[in-house]
Amino acid sequence: MRILAWLQRKKILGRIISIVAVLVFILYLLWAHDLLRVELFEYTTRALTENWKALLLSTSLLATPLTLAAVGECINERAGLFNIGLEGIFFLSVVIGVRGAEIIGSGVAGLLVGLLTGALIGFIFSVLAVYLRANQLVLGMGINIFAMGMLAYLLAAIWAFPGIHSVRPEFHISKMLGYFTPIFFVAVIAAILAHIIIHRTLFGIRIRAAGEKPEAVDVAGVRVDRIRILACTVGAALAGLGGAFFALGWFGEIVKEMAVGMGFIALAVVVVAGLEPLLALAIAFVFGFVRALADWVATMPGINVVLPGAFYIMNMVPFLVTLLVVTIFIGRRKFPRALGKPYVRE
Repeated sequence: MRILAWLQRKKILGRIISIVAVLVFILYLLWAHDLLRVELFEYTTRALTENWKALLLSTSLLATPLTLAAVGECINERAGLFNIGLEGIFFLSVVIGVRGAEIIGSGVAGLLVGLLTGALIGFIFSVLAVYLRANQLVLGMGINIFAMGMLAYLLAAIWAFPGIHSVRPEFHISKMLGYFTPIFFVAVIAAILAHIIIHRTLFGIRIRAAGEKPEAVDVAGVRVDRIRILACTVGAALAGLGGAFFALGWFGEIVKEMAVGMGFIALAVVVVAGLEPLLALAIAFVFGFVRALADWVATMPGINVVLPGAFYIMNMVPFLVTLLVVTIFIGRRKFPRALGKPYVRE
């Protein structure tokens, strides 16, 4: 009892209970799906040793949209808004970006169209949240739900096929720099610039103050609404670039399920990183590796004999890892005090 009382005084009892509960839940799922077999560990070891080059490439591809969306959301939340509609931005920007590439005749232009699509969504989101004081959680969920339906509709309306659309080879940005695409380096540069702006510039101080103590920004003669709208627009623009990258820099096609879950993993990256862009870059790479490893194990020859339905079961693993990591870190991260709270000038 004394130990429990001490843990409660230190405010870590609830966190320990949460972590234990999640661990028990994960272990139960692993046991229920027979994922604790020696053969599965052998397949995982083989994937790491025989396919490490391909795994590195897959990791960089997965980490690119995660990093872009996470870095953008770090900027957004630093300013006091939070947008859980990253997955919806992925969905909309990928289809509009590909269509833009086909109309303009350039894959790079398609990426820019995707970026602008994300920026527009972020701008609308911020205006509704700042001026109309709409519930930001509901807005983000609305973006996700709307985008899921709109993606299928646009596929059917534009290309007369609701399930899939292949990008013409001339629009696919397939140039590689080692094991990385050029857009990966754009994501790295975005993370570095975001860190410098947030921690080394006057505008960064204003962004942090808008999320921490917006009344101080207002007293200093700076418009809190403009800072928040700009931060949200830029953050969503980066997510839009990541969405367009799915088809134009990675898959080479649009599939309805291509970005499912990626937006929520990006949000997990933001939470674990504690709104630090450079840390978000590193964590996105780790999460990308876990997802890539699970995909490789699921598609290895003979795995379905050892583990029937391996493809679907292994796709569950990255989300279990995400759940565990968020449970561990969410209580340790300090977020802006005015996050999600509309600023009302008195």
